[in-house]
Parts: sequence; C-alpha cells; structure tokens
Amino acid sequence: MADAKTDEIRNFVVGPIQTNCYAYVSGGACMVVDPGAAGTAVAEHLADVRVECVVATHGHGDHVGGVAALVAATGAPFCINAADAERAMHAGEPSELGIAYDDDAPAPDRELSEGDVISVGTATFTVVETPGHTPGGIVLLGGGSAEGVAFVGDTLFPGSHGRTDLDGGDEAAIMASLRRMAKEIAPATTLLCGHGPSTTMAAELTRNPFLR
Repeated sequence: MADAKTDEIRNFVVGPIQTNCYAYVSGGACMVVDPGAAGTAVAEHLADVRVECVVATHGHGDHVGGVAALVAATGAPFCINAADAERAMHAGEPSELGIAYDDDAPAPDRELSEGDVISVGTATFTVVETPGHTPGGIVLLGGGSAEGVAFVGDTLFPGSHGRTDLDGGDEAAIMASLRRMAKEIAPATTLLCGHGPSTTMAAELTRNPFLR
C-alpha cells in the first residue's frame, strides 16, 4: 500500500454513474486518474498540491468528461492509451446509454503504451495494457512509494469485471487481461476500481470466478 508517511490517495466520486476519480499525491506532486466529471471542482480540492499529469484508464465519457476542465485549471498534460484517444475526444456526446458527460477530452499530450512509466514524487506507475472493456484500457501498477497499489479502471470489479457489451468491448480480450493480472500483480496489492469499492488481488484470486 502507499507509504502513509509521504503519500496520499484522495478519492472523488463524480458524475451521473458514480465514477471514482483518484488523486495520488507524493512529495507535493499529484497524478489524477479518471476525472470523469467536475474537473474544476477536483482542481479546487487539489489546490494544495501540484497536478503533474491527468491519466485516463480508458476513454469512456464517465472517466474522461472532466479532463478538459481539469487540464484547463492546472495546465497538466493529459495521458491515455492511443487506442482510446479518439473515443475520449467524444466524451461530451451522448453515449450508447444515452448519457452525455461534461466535455470532450482534448487530444492527449502523451499516448501511453505497455511498459511506460509515470513518475510522481517518489512513486512510479507502470502502464499495463488490459484491453477488453475498451481496446485501450490500461492498469497503472504502482512502484516505489506506491508499491502495493494499482489503479485498474473498469477492467476489474470485486467479484466481477467490466462490461464488454458496449462498443469496443471484447469478452475474450478482457478474460486474457484478467488472467495476466492474476499472474503479474502481487496478491497483497490494493486494486482501486473505476466504480464502487476497492479490493485486493488476494481477495479476487479467492472469490472472483473470472480469475480462476
């Protein structure tokens, strides 16, 4: 888990379907993950730290609708996997479920790929490509002072996984991603999900039928 002496994880629940927006704070610097709405308000809550980057785990509007406002307020670069960049740029349009989010995300300042590393303070996050929920889904696996933490977006939920019946979803791909996560993420790791409560890999290895 994050080093309690130096690092902090802040959680903001945003938007019409209660998306988890996270801020990982280390050494006065901050990485924001999945600002799905209320970008300006999130920036205000982070006024005491320096927002160094805004990262999306995937391009659905409920995860990126607040990116434009947050980037405008902080000047931080926006990062997303290339396969979901175009999807994110339509976040302000009604989704397949008929819901529109705050704004379209801007074009990314950095396109993330497998193995890329994002540094914030004394923490690092390695990009693991986990397609299935969307083609460009990623997990951010913590290292350094963030050892034991992973931001998993909508790839995995407690006892379940993200839906694959929306545009770009692929059931076979998400199953492959989950098998990979089971092998590569340490059991003690806290998994911070895109909606709802967090879990641990140990708990999911025990109870999640899609990881067996």
